[in-house]
Amino acid sequence: MSGGPGTPGGDAGASPHDRPGDDAGEWYAGGLRFACTSCGNCCTGPEGAVWVDEREIEVLAARLGLEPHVFVERYTRRLGRRRSLTERRTEHGFDCIFLDRTSVPGKAICGVYEARPTQCRTWPFWPELLESPEAWEQARRDTPCPGMGQGPLIPIEQIRISRDA
Repeated sequence: MSGGPGTPGGDAGASPHDRPGDDAGEWYAGGLRFACTSCGNCCTGPEGAVWVDEREIEVLAARLGLEPHVFVERYTRRLGRRRSLTERRTEHGFDCIFLDRTSVPGKAICGVYEARPTQCRTWPFWPELLESPEAWEQARRDTPCPGMGQGPLIPIEQIRISRDA
């Protein structure tokens, strides 16, 4: 799994759209096509991290009917100073603990979709994947993500919201 979205750069007080590479220089100014195929490839792979903060832990715990401290004990691990959702080893790699490959034949479904962390909600519009067309294409191939480059055209305004989340 990938390490998650980067932190938007730029000067303090600058608009997120005043950074170099934004506006007219954004290679994806015309939008990007994306449609999730529920393949689960973005939720598995080599051991990695699905970062969660305190607010996300509270939302996930509530979704599962748990107290936050119980959720943390059952479903997260500490990596440095941060918390990540745990993973389980499967034939596909290290799956997110909430990835369900059995309920819908041929699909991989998020068991906490409505409460999923920002890292998951913003895929594939992470800053590091939007750095260049080459970075986008590499992620599409390496994940592999069959939904990148397919489906409806996502407008730049919506991409920016995800990128900057």
